[in-house]
Amino acid sequence: MTETDPILAVRDVAKHFTMHLRGGLTIPVVDDVAFDVHAGECVVLGGPSGAGKSSILKMVWGNYGVDRGSIRVKTPDGTIDVATAAPRDVIALRRSTMSWVSQFLRVVPRVATIDVVMEPALVRGHSAEEARERAESLLRRLNVPERLWLLPPATFSGGEQQRVNIARGLVADARLLLLDEPTASLDAENRAAVVELIEARKAAGTALLGIFHDADVRDRVATRIVDVAAFAERRAAA
Repeated sequence: MTETDPILAVRDVAKHFTMHLRGGLTIPVVDDVAFDVHAGECVVLGGPSGAGKSSILKMVWGNYGVDRGSIRVKTPDGTIDVATAAPRDVIALRRSTMSWVSQFLRVVPRVATIDVVMEPALVRGHSAEEARERAESLLRRLNVPERLWLLPPATFSGGEQQRVNIARGLVADARLLLLDEPTASLDAENRAAVVELIEARKAAGTALLGIFHDADVRDRVATRIVDVAAFAERRAAA
């Protein structure tokens, strides 16, 4: 493992779903997916709806199993293949190396926003003081009013919840950051703030893998675009 190795290496990954209520009907999702994400890159998964973009993100995160192939994540202590790792190792990987920004904020009810955002930084060993400073800085940059910080985010609007979700995903400076439509419910001002934060993470050496249906945001942040549909097309033509 060298400094030039990718943070994320996806190789020959295939996934299908089995519809047990339809007599075991199998539905192919993706096949022969392969790409790398290096430090300082933002690789965007492209392709039409239904091509399997979200499924790829969920396989990298470890929420979906993998039928074939490998998903190797570089950590300070070595490389872990998410496709074959035990659940406890995937959880440890999330705590040490990966962060996820989904379209929806899922947190324990009645927990204050500032605590929701601080939590990943505390898990990764930052002091309470440093975690709070990081959380406050991100909430300010994302225009979440200070009067809301002690309230649970479940009471917020969709756009406010999404900004809390983004702050939570960015607070711990993960080596690998997964982004699933992070700007979907944001106005122009807050989309611009997210773009600035993504560019800052790229400059700091974070590897980012994301889905962006907002073409303007995608074009501004993407180092390159991986066409997910092309993998299936190449497979069919082989």
